[in-house]
Amino acid sequence: MANKNTANIMQQASTRTPLAKTLLAAAVALGIGSAGAVMAQDKPSVNVATDPSFVPFEMLDSETDEMIGFDMDIINEVAKRAGFEVNLTTMKFSGIIPAVQTGSQEIAIAGTTITEKRAKVVDFSDPYYDSGLRLIVREDNDDIETVEDLEGKSVATKIGSTSYDYLTEKLGDSADITPYPGTSDMYMALLGRNVDAAFYDAPNVAYFAQTQGDGRAKVLGPLYEGQQYGIVFHKGSQWLEPTNDALAAMKEDGTYDEIYTKWFGESPDAE
Repeated sequence: MANKNTANIMQQASTRTPLAKTLLAAAVALGIGSAGAVMAQDKPSVNVATDPSFVPFEMLDSETDEMIGFDMDIINEVAKRAGFEVNLTTMKFSGIIPAVQTGSQEIAIAGTTITEKRAKVVDFSDPYYDSGLRLIVREDNDDIETVEDLEGKSVATKIGSTSYDYLTEKLGDSADITPYPGTSDMYMALLGRNVDAAFYDAPNVAYFAQTQGDGRAKVLGPLYEGQQYGIVFHKGSQWLEPTNDALAAMKEDGTYDEIYTKWFGESPDAE
């Protein structure tokens, strides 16, 4: 219909004066531009939550004041392919599952481990990252090598994390387990000698050891609790299936490997 109307207008313009032709052409161009703007606005905006302190998955760029990281690149690429705009909100990790569960946030991406307990209240995408838990101590600490050595000692972890669940199940009251609201608090407690060790997700522990903790902290022991991260969805979300399709396509065409290499230095197959 729009093309027919446009043709009629241009046909009418051919019988008008040069000024009339110019005005009609401008009106047609404006109409086409407005239609394009409307089409661009048709892409729905979806509420997405993340935790701003889980480097290198999500962190605040102090220069641009924008969230960057592995997860941010993943969700932005997924959104582009699935057909939605990301309306990003940051919050503490402990509040993310409840926010998605209640529907105030439709999606969350925050290095969230897929567990049976969480899957009862939210939906998960297909796994997009393989992880686990690692132990980190100060460089001068030779008393701790494994989680078993934490008995009678103090250890920091993060509130609401699977690492906290693992420690409480494994050690119970035999260790002083302190959950912190953010990873930066947890690592500050370690370096400040407020705790003997910290225990958390392997990629975050490794990143800290290579950056702020370089020369001051060391990663020990095996990889505990092989885990997989998934993107979190409100139960029954219409965006779950398009997201899984997007993730599969990203892995197929090499986009996932490019993002992974950008943040971790090598593709997952090379590890």
